[in-house]
Amino acid sequence: MAAIRRHSITYDGGLFHNGVASGVDIELLFPGDGVNNINSILITNTHASADATVSLFIQDSPTSAASKTFFLISLVKIPSGTSLLLDDASMFSFSNSSPAGFGLYATVGSTDTVDILIN
Repeated sequence: MAAIRRHSITYDGGLFHNGVASGVDIELLFPGDGVNNINSILITNTHASADATVSLFIQDSPTSAASKTFFLISLVKIPSGTSLLLDDASMFSFSNSSPAGFGLYATVGSTDTVDILIN
C-alpha cells in the first residue's frame, strides 16, 4: 500500500506548492520515487467561491525536450468546495520505480487553490 502523499497548491501573488514558490507544473511524484501502487487521488478545490481548473499527467524525463507526456485528466473544472476522486487503480499503472520511469504532475489555474491526496 502506498503512503499517503499530501500536496497543497495555493496562489497568493504566485503559485505555491506546500508553502514553497513553484512553477506552472507541480511535481507530485518524482520519477524514481518507487511508488508503484497508487489506489486513488483526491483533488479538492479549497477556494470559497471560484472553480479550479486541474490537469493531471505522467511524464518521463521532464527536463528533456523529448519527454513523453500522457494526461490522466486535462483541464477539468472542479467547483468551489468540492472534490474529484479518481479511484480506478488501473489509471495509475505506470512505472515510477526508477529515475528512467514516469513522474506524476499537476497543472492548476493561476489563481486556484487545491489540495491533492495520493493514496
